[in-house]
Amino acid sequence: MLKIAIIGCGGAGKSTLAKKLGKILNIPVYHLDSIFWKPGWQPIERDELIEKTMEIQETNQWIIDGNYGSTMDLRLQQADTVIFLHYSTIRCLYGIVKRRIQYHNKTRPDMGEDCKERLDWEFFNWVRTYNQKKSPQVLKRLSTLKETKIHIFTSPKQLEHFLKELKVKTNN
Repeated sequence: MLKIAIIGCGGAGKSTLAKKLGKILNIPVYHLDSIFWKPGWQPIERDELIEKTMEIQETNQWIIDGNYGSTMDLRLQQADTVIFLHYSTIRCLYGIVKRRIQYHNKTRPDMGEDCKERLDWEFFNWVRTYNQKKSPQVLKRLSTLKETKIHIFTSPKQLEHFLKELKVKTNN
């Protein structure tokens, strides 16, 4: 596990997992949200996101969390391990509401500078429909990866078990 892509619905805990894995494996962590969003929720251009993702992927070790369809195939092709947090819609909606309360008027550590936590209808609806609209596409993409170790977790309990085993293997 040297090049790890973490994907999944908003609110599933991708960034939290990335930080935990980074500590356990001592691998640099990159949050696509912090790369994509400039101060005040201004997005970077698609080409710039692709370029920055490719720069990260040129390194020997990385953990990248985020979805971003424009770079997903690049990440999936380069990763030796993919972790898909395939949680229930209710679990993810809970996650985004909890995060909104926890970071009220603050910027999350995994977010771009001066991007105070927000929860708008567009994002809520994206999370609400992710398992219907996006998950089937993700699973199809993952099914084409032959040389990649793929972990699909459907509950936080499964993920915690995986992390405990990993800690034992790495003595962390």
